[in-house]
Amino acid sequence: MAFKKKLYQFRPKDQPQKIERHVTKDRKRTVSVNSISLERDVRQMLAEKISGTHVGLWLLIGEHLRLRTWDLLTSWTGSGHNNTIEPRLALQMVHESALCVTGVRERRTLRQKGFETLNGLPFVATDVAIHQLLDHHTIAEAEALQVALGQIRSARGHYQGQYVLIDPHRIMTWSKRQMPPKKASSSSPIRKNMQTFFAIDGESGQPLSFGIGSSSVRVSQATLSLIDRLAYILPHKALILADSEHFTVEIFNRLLNNRQFTILMPTPRRKKILQQAQSLTFTPKWAGYAVAEDSYQLTGQENSYRLIVQRTGETKDNYNYKSFATTSNKDKADLMTLIFPQRWDIEEFFKDESALGWNRASTFNLNIRYGRLSMALIAQAVIYQLRKKLSENINRWTAESMAQKFFKGIDGDLRVKNDKIIVTLYNAPSVEILKEHYENLPRKLEAEGVDPRVPWLYDFKVDFRFK
Repeated sequence: MAFKKKLYQFRPKDQPQKIERHVTKDRKRTVSVNSISLERDVRQMLAEKISGTHVGLWLLIGEHLRLRTWDLLTSWTGSGHNNTIEPRLALQMVHESALCVTGVRERRTLRQKGFETLNGLPFVATDVAIHQLLDHHTIAEAEALQVALGQIRSARGHYQGQYVLIDPHRIMTWSKRQMPPKKASSSSPIRKNMQTFFAIDGESGQPLSFGIGSSSVRVSQATLSLIDRLAYILPHKALILADSEHFTVEIFNRLLNNRQFTILMPTPRRKKILQQAQSLTFTPKWAGYAVAEDSYQLTGQENSYRLIVQRTGETKDNYNYKSFATTSNKDKADLMTLIFPQRWDIEEFFKDESALGWNRASTFNLNIRYGRLSMALIAQAVIYQLRKKLSENINRWTAESMAQKFFKGIDGDLRVKNDKIIVTLYNAPSVEILKEHYENLPRKLEAEGVDPRVPWLYDFKVDFRFK
């Protein structure tokens, strides 16, 4: 598969390994930076101490180390050592997603609040620098990054893996490119949209992977490519709950004898299927609800599929039929009443998490969109790990609320003491719970078998104080 290829180097072979050119946001000027001056400037900023409102983001450092974010980013950028600038620019994108940054004006307000230092940089990189970084990486590399992240999350128990929810999620785009406008939903206006396909774990609600549709990529192609990646992420069998858009010959033929995945989806409201449903003998389950089962054969195909029909209504005059096709051998009533309704949990995911970067797209450049959305996947993963350590009244906040109230809503300061960066947070919420998990963080990480040195902060350790 394409995503199994080794990620290639970001720099061409004839480009110097230490010198990078980029534009900083503060003065819009081009500067040359090598690894020595980069480290010197960051150490100088820390030595002078920093006060700001973005210190809540620093709580993600422990989660980055547990998730091995730095290894993922250095692999994606092709950087061979810790002093290069590219993975730090990628880390800036991750943290911008965590802050739900949506525009240039918001990005210009990130300076001198602890944000740039968190990324191991003495500046906030411009959109031009980020654009150039993303444009040098392919779709296959973004998919490889998703698989590597998914495998780590699977090993850490983020996924139950029994059910996988697949949904065609449409993102509004402000691209100036010529493209056919579409409706994101039946009630929304017609406008330019970017078609994406997300796979979510049905029990934990955590994203597994995603793909992007385009004019040259049909629904079947995008879905099967997504399923191929899921096979590398999930180590066990799973039932895929899909939408009627995925009712295609290619998908069914691929999954008919698949040993790892089965699928359940609504059928389109075709006349042939409706006539077959009305001719079945139904078994009542409770007042106004009955189910029946038959086999169905697509036109021109030898394979037949299991057809399950649910009938609602009290009398023949008001019967309503809803048909489903599946390759699963589970009980038909369980599939209809217990399992398939879980599919709508994916809408809760988009409602709560889309502000991380899945609700708008400024460009339709596929390399850039895949890279950006993949960085948002990393942000969502580390925030999920943080949420599990917070009190119940906070861990259910939406991504936008977490950004406003937690990541950039807590005052604090940064200072260096020996080999540690001491992060002090003032008036943090649920302070006793935060103390339990983040005071003496290096010692806690060592007890988990995690190296407490932060590679993008030049091997400083990070500890926290709460006042």
